[in-house]
Amino acid sequence: MEKKLVSAQEIVSKFNTPYQTVNYYTAIGLLPVAGKVGNKRLYEEAVIKERLQKISELAREGYPLNLIRKKLLGM
Repeated sequence: MEKKLVSAQEIVSKFNTPYQTVNYYTAIGLLPVAGKVGNKRLYEEAVIKERLQKISELAREGYPLNLIRKKLLGM
């Protein structure tokens, strides 16, 4: 099965996530970049969907972002 790649803009519209959040989560390693085309970052849609759901779930449980990062990245 081919992996569907999406841009940051597509993440914003598909997952109702602010662009600044996508940039921040990418910068701190929560959203892995699958590749680049020129200046545009591409992400694997299935991975992003799963990550955003997990981040949201942990945030609702009261975890701060630094602990969510540690949990998701296995630190």
